Amino acid sequence: MIGIYTKSFLIVNNSGFTFTRVKDQMIQELLDMGIKDFRVLDALSQVSRHIFLDEALWSRAYENMALTIGYKQTISQPYIVARMTEHLISHTSRRGKVLNQVLEIGSGCGYQSAVLSHFANDVFAVERIKPLVLKSRENLRDLKIRNVEVKHANGFDGWEENKKFDGIICAAAPRKYPEELLELLEIGGKLVIPAGNEGEQKLFVITKISDTENEEIIHEDVAFVPMLPGISNGEI
Repeated sequence: MIGIYTKSFLIVNNSGFTFTRVKDQMIQELLDMGIKDFRVLDALSQVSRHIFLDEALWSRAYENMALTIGYKQTISQPYIVARMTEHLISHTSRRGKVLNQVLEIGSGCGYQSAVLSHFANDVFAVERIKPLVLKSRENLRDLKIRNVEVKHANGFDGWEENKKFDGIICAAAPRKYPEELLELLEIGGKLVIPAGNEGEQKLFVITKISDTENEEIIHEDVAFVPMLPGISNGEI
């Protein structure tokens, strides 16, 4: 995997277990599965996924699978995080912060937020479950990520401050994507969102061409938790 990493980290927990090898294996697996943007692979190599999980799950943190984070929610599998990020920045080519403001809906424990922080000047993350908001803020603070703001709010309402975004990523699936979200995009901005009934979800990428025209492309089958309205203080 020479050439992917800009930095190399040796991560050791209290028991002495190191994550370097399993993280390298995860990156190689993503490459084998078709993730071609080395900027995305580099970002995932720098974000310590185990930080976002309970310690009991650390031994599985770099497997390519969704894992529970409580409250009937999951941390997305690395492949789908990489694929959605790749779609979001596919119209750019340079390294670094290629987007100005990005909205993330359904931020969960903050893993996707941490990846997005490598590509946007500012990430505005919305999560409807309050304990996950608190957990996400703590995780991002521990990683010294300072360009992500996490808010406890209803994802269907966007950010509610008349902001416009260069990109929107949604990590939960409505039956149909809310067209109101397109109104929050700058011209040229993208909405990356799963949509559909359970077992029939597809990944949509919608680009705002003008104030009256959008380009919609449907990509692979996906499986996400449903996107629910309202907010929760943690009750199931």
